[in-house]
Amino acid sequence: FEPLNNFSAHQIKIWGRRFPTAEHAYQWRKYSETRADIAECILDAGSPEAAQRIARAHKKRVPKEWHERKVAVMEEILRAKFTQHEDVREVLKRSGARKIVESSPVDDFWGAGQKGSGKNMMGELWMKIRDAE
Repeated sequence: FEPLNNFSAHQIKIWGRRFPTAEHAYQWRKYSETRADIAECILDAGSPEAAQRIARAHKKRVPKEWHERKVAVMEEILRAKFTQHEDVREVLKRSGARKIVESSPVDDFWGAGQKGSGKNMMGELWMKIRDAE
């Protein structure tokens, strides 16, 4: 299920730009409207890990309304990835009706968290996209 990972090597064209990964797109969007300098550093980051590190280093500069928009932004990115890459569509199709879980032990919003009781928003979004097809 690696193609569903935001760090997978799937370029995404969205918002009139090309991003090396979904992680780059997500972190870029976080700052694109208020801090173009940070957004450009994220876009130029050599890896998704580096893009995430840059964003985290500037977390105090995240716009206040970002937390209200982040799920919709992620859904938009995932839909673009799904539309643009056949292997992503195939993996999602192969998941059938199974529950998709982002098994991150450190993220209880996007993932299942350490105790497995997190919101799993990444899994929820992928299932929403799958079920809409």
